[in-house]
Amino acid sequence: MLTFTARRLVTAVPTLIFISLIIFLLLDLAPGDPTAQLPLTIPPEVRQQIRESLGLGEPVHIRYFLWLKQVVWTEPLHYISEATGLFAAPEGARLISWQTRAPVFDTVLERLPQTLRVVGLSYVVGVLIALPIGIYSAYRQYSVFDQAGTFIAMIGYSVPPFFSGVLVIVIFSVQLGWLPSIYDTTLVVDDWESFKQQLRQMIMPVMVLALQTTAQISRYMRASMLDNLNQDYVRTARAKGLGEWVVVMVHVLRNSMIPVVTVIALGVPAIFGGAIITEQVFKVNGLGQLLITAIQASDIPMVQTITFIFAILIVLFNLIADVLYGLLDPRIRYD
Repeated sequence: MLTFTARRLVTAVPTLIFISLIIFLLLDLAPGDPTAQLPLTIPPEVRQQIRESLGLGEPVHIRYFLWLKQVVWTEPLHYISEATGLFAAPEGARLISWQTRAPVFDTVLERLPQTLRVVGLSYVVGVLIALPIGIYSAYRQYSVFDQAGTFIAMIGYSVPPFFSGVLVIVIFSVQLGWLPSIYDTTLVVDDWESFKQQLRQMIMPVMVLALQTTAQISRYMRASMLDNLNQDYVRTARAKGLGEWVVVMVHVLRNSMIPVVTVIALGVPAIFGGAIITEQVFKVNGLGQLLITAIQASDIPMVQTITFIFAILIVLFNLIADVLYGLLDPRIRYD
């Protein structure tokens, strides 16, 4: 297992480098000028100096390696151009936002905690709710609980987050007045009252994101459980006199979790994608909203960096899923 994990880690490095190259080239070919939003009174030669300070005068391969260096290892950027009074980048430190003239990675790290609170909690809640529902629905196939779970899961899986987000705002914020409609990212949790306020404002975005997670994973869990409940080893375990709890929760569940682990692991990057829309609806000042504003402003360095972060998440959780296979199924051996 350790050999396999080390081999996968070594393989992940060229994979991420290739992905980063594709992301950089695709977005580098997109139209955009970092000086387009500057005042028209700035002379053309000053605009050209700003472009060169951002590294745009370098060949494409030089700009790619400079961008990749800043993604892997960053340094503070607080250089101000004497010509314009705007943030610029000294030699060797060129990855700054075209929109805000601030360091890209510093901005990402500033927004990341807000996204992790909402997305991380919603995914944990969704998984914890989905697994028991899927297990019980499979064990009590075609029961009232199974039919109700299937109906709710289909609704949750088919309703997009921008619709369900607006719907819960109308119901719980506008009509009932129970929860705040806008997420206050400036809230500092330092006492019990602020902690309760933080929980109240997290309920709706977490609920919207967890709905799709619960719908998807519960259906996979149910299907996987049904496949294993009819296997020969289950009949053998029951014939040997094992209790129903041991048969279902130990033997069947362990084998059923193997395909579900893939869905759970690969669902982490997907939930970040869903958070892009949810953050816009609830005004959560996280990575999703940062990506939307960067796309609207043609802020290529910011879009490249956030997109590459999502790619890292996909490769990382693919590795985690492969390692968990061997832990769940002793028949799987990585030589």
